[in-house]
Amino acid sequence: MQIGIDNFVSAVVEYDTGREIGARQRVAHLLEEVELADRSGVDVYGIGEHHRAEFYDSAPTVLLGAAAARTERIRLTSAVSVLSADDPVRLHQQFATIDLISGGRAEMVVGRGSFTEAFPLFGLDLQDYDSLFAAKLDLLLRIRENPSSVTWSGAHRPSLRGQGVHPMPVQDPIPMWLGVGGSPESFIRAGMLGLPLMVAIIGGEPRRFRPLVDLYRQAGERSGFDPSQLPVGVHAPGLVADTDDEAVAAAYPGWADLFGRIGRERGFGAPGRAEFDAMAGPHGAMFVGSPQTVAEKIARVSDDLGGLARLTVQMTNTKLPHDAMLRGIELLGSEVAPHVRQGR
Repeated sequence: MQIGIDNFVSAVVEYDTGREIGARQRVAHLLEEVELADRSGVDVYGIGEHHRAEFYDSAPTVLLGAAAARTERIRLTSAVSVLSADDPVRLHQQFATIDLISGGRAEMVVGRGSFTEAFPLFGLDLQDYDSLFAAKLDLLLRIRENPSSVTWSGAHRPSLRGQGVHPMPVQDPIPMWLGVGGSPESFIRAGMLGLPLMVAIIGGEPRRFRPLVDLYRQAGERSGFDPSQLPVGVHAPGLVADTDDEAVAAAYPGWADLFGRIGRERGFGAPGRAEFDAMAGPHGAMFVGSPQTVAEKIARVSDDLGGLARLTVQMTNTKLPHDAMLRGIELLGSEVAPHVRQGR
């Protein structure tokens, strides 16, 4: 199993000092974090895409390109690329360029995203939510099949009649995962297309997703794909520290801040400490704790979902001091990942 990190590059106000980390310093911290992940043994690093004031990842491919030039072995991916609001031609060109810079370490996770600001920002109609994604996914898959000559017609974009999409990447094709939430249709679509599946689990119990993962594998098998070649990954929030108590103390302020704001926006109220403790507990969605605790939980979730190929810990935290983030990254790569790989 590969162990990774996803980062949404949020604004940070440190919980212990109250110091606000500005955009320039936050981006510098991000690149330092990716470099440490590369040295520490983390397998993959993902950068999200948001178009909101409290996040600095609206141009994730630029950040991934900078990370590619400063790392040697870690795989670099989106988490996720909001395909509905992007142009598949430009997206493929950008990731092909990252692939060249990195020497063949680029990947894509494409999805719809959990926020809707990109639609009005780019002149798109939210009522076209489903058709935009379906058409653009179809075009991106066509480009990956043969980027040197693409013929395609569909909704929301002019047709292509044999044009090449350049440059050519090192990898043929660039690996691509389909990012999904809780829609059965999304799991089935990933299986029918034979695409690796990345499941975003940010609440509840991961084991409740097993029927949906089974749907994915069944759809893939019915479509003629070998079930063993249909990898499943999970993206979930978390933080590693030297002890369980340290991890909880460091993770909770930022979790309460971020999900409190989201809750108020969406009308379901701010979650409290009881919800956090349940999510950080043995069967919850968050991977918070010491290296041993987190490694054991990863193994348990993998068993619950019938085997995982990848687990990415979403370490975005709006209150976390930079030093605590660096320590979490170091522990994830040097202690959690070896435990998981060795089955301990």
